[in-house]
Amino acid sequence: MAGKNIKVLLVEDNPGDVFLLQEFLKEVTTVVVDLMPVERLSEAINYLAKEIFDVILLDLSLPDSQGLETFVIAHHQAKATPIIVLTGINDETLAIRAMQEGAQDYLVKGQVTGDLLVRSMRYAIERQRADDALRHSEERFRVALKNSPIFVYNQDMELRYTWVYNPPSGLTVEEILGKQDLDIISVEDAQHLITIKHGVLTTGIGTREEVSITIKDTTLYYDLTVEPLRNELQEVVGVTCASIDISERKLAEEKIREQAALLDVTTDAICVRDLNNQIIFWNKGAETLYGWLAIEAWGKNASELLYDEPSPEIEAALLQATSKGKWQGELNKLTKNDKEILVASRWSLVYDEQGKPKAILTVDTDITEKKHLEAQLFRAQRLESIGTLASGIAHDLNNILTPILAGAQLLPLKFPDADERTRHLLEILEVNARRGADLVKQVLSFARGVEGKRITLQIRHLIVEVGKILKETFPKSIQISTDVLQDLWMVSGDSTQLHQVLMNLCVNARDAMPNGGSLSLYAENVLIDENYARINLEAKEGPYIVMTVSDTGVGIAKEILDRIFEPFFTTKDVGKGTGLGLSTVLGIVKSHGGFVNVYSEPGTGTSFQVYLPAVEGMETITPEELPPQAGHGELILIVDDEVAIQEITKTSLEAHNYKTLIACDGIEAIALYAQNQDKIDAVLMDIMLPTLDGLTAIRTLQKINPLVRIIASSGLMSDKKLSAVAAIGINTFLVKPYTVNELLLSLHKVLSQLN
Repeated sequence: MAGKNIKVLLVEDNPGDVFLLQEFLKEVTTVVVDLMPVERLSEAINYLAKEIFDVILLDLSLPDSQGLETFVIAHHQAKATPIIVLTGINDETLAIRAMQEGAQDYLVKGQVTGDLLVRSMRYAIERQRADDALRHSEERFRVALKNSPIFVYNQDMELRYTWVYNPPSGLTVEEILGKQDLDIISVEDAQHLITIKHGVLTTGIGTREEVSITIKDTTLYYDLTVEPLRNELQEVVGVTCASIDISERKLAEEKIREQAALLDVTTDAICVRDLNNQIIFWNKGAETLYGWLAIEAWGKNASELLYDEPSPEIEAALLQATSKGKWQGELNKLTKNDKEILVASRWSLVYDEQGKPKAILTVDTDITEKKHLEAQLFRAQRLESIGTLASGIAHDLNNILTPILAGAQLLPLKFPDADERTRHLLEILEVNARRGADLVKQVLSFARGVEGKRITLQIRHLIVEVGKILKETFPKSIQISTDVLQDLWMVSGDSTQLHQVLMNLCVNARDAMPNGGSLSLYAENVLIDENYARINLEAKEGPYIVMTVSDTGVGIAKEILDRIFEPFFTTKDVGKGTGLGLSTVLGIVKSHGGFVNVYSEPGTGTSFQVYLPAVEGMETITPEELPPQAGHGELILIVDDEVAIQEITKTSLEAHNYKTLIACDGIEAIALYAQNQDKIDAVLMDIMLPTLDGLTAIRTLQKINPLVRIIASSGLMSDKKLSAVAAIGINTFLVKPYTVNELLLSLHKVLSQLN
């Protein structure tokens, strides 16, 4: 047939298969093929009635005819034209039946090459030619076989090798001839081959299968075709086999599977999109991150699947990726459940073998949690910086307020006969001095986390008490509700400070509901696990009490939600808020080892959740504060660098039957104590002193007299300072500004310790 055109009628309804066959035939240079494709059997019959074809390629599954009947009709119409049946891998039995009915050959779709197709057509045409043409065809076959990885052999009924051509590497013809499979390869491989070949010997029908064979410790993979070998009487006398070495293909497939498995192991979401933005690859990481299964994502438009709406940011990323070959940045994307997540996204342009762009590879890493933690860290750092500034201001204010507050309490004692107007003015002075002191304490609570007096207490009592106060003082348009578990766990804390936390939150809630609404207070037990603690920097694993204050007010705008705990930040009108309420809440809660969560929606309301670590034990019953007792002429050494504090403290003590000595710094205090050691009954020592600080002075006094009685005082009471004072054996600490009663009670406590 060389040099002569082959006219072929292709009866196939699948455009893809038609295209592939056309492409295969274009690669063939030894012969020109005139291909006439039709989709229906009826069309083929019409062509056969008018034209003559060299060969017919026939698919048995057509729109107007199915199965063996398709071949019977076509064969009846063109008996003189050889027919090659096209079949799928799972339909080879049907193709073999067609060959038994007169088909010249069959080809399996998906395994057809241009050369194989032409050889099949030639074979079908030339089978009817003379023996010399057949011998030429066989010679060409041998030449082709010699240069191909095909192992061809015949075996008799006992499956002994009778003819061998092109044996596999590691074996020679002499090692194979006359032997059986069990003599050459492993028992397991041999048994598998024997089963296949016995099936062909029994049924007389050929088969095709992929097999693996281990020869001398080397495993090879073959595409094995086994056909019955017949004599002149068409009796089966053995098998003829062709084994095509597909080891390289199998190894490549295994490598691809391993690489695919690695892509599925990674937690990153990997997606490949074609240039039309259609998803063509979607790994397990993408399934986990976005919630879409691969089968759901394939073929979908990536923008419609992962974004709420198109944005200039996405367009810019796409432009850079296509023009420069790569892009990386942070993007907000949506999951299947419409949850917005933040990802670090890397885009790379993928090229085909000709170097033309064909797809975009995207690797996304979920950084939502990381960004959340960063925001918490930045906020904590910002608050810490502001707190450092605020604590310095508070120290100076405390020194100013101490003599004012003490003086306001002493003046009524000094002038017991003052008129009503004077007494009223003194009351105003004392009230405002106390308000100033409370304001400073709020600053300190925020700045340094004031410890306060810690006892084991039941939060339920606080919430009930606050609830009663709110119902009596808040407008009737605000509905107050409380709900507390009866078996609520205990906490270790300062009841006054925690009362302040609840009141600050409730007052803010009231202000957020000018037209009325609902305010609810409730508490519950919560166990925080490792996962929650991992995403919240301030949380630790273990039991917590959660106090929740919720309102139905105006809510807090998203853009200011991160700033509400900053001191002096307020959204209220001038004169209606100091901006210290929430910063005080945060300082107190942190000093108790807890944290605060806020949830707010503008127009709907706000909910504050205060988490406090739970403790074991019984509730501590605090005794009523005893009235201050006057002294009995005891001598007290007052050590402070503020003249106003010196004078007011001296006046207060002497008014209550104490004697005093004054020192301005640590050095003077040591000198006075050394001179009057036998007379001095107690020392009131300011911690922050010039020249020689209070802690060093206390240590020196303790060396002079290990039994010295000391009260430490300071305008700043931090955990660090309390620890330092306690470390040297001082357990009584007065926080400035202190009242006369607090001073007298502390002195009474210290003086009674060794009496």
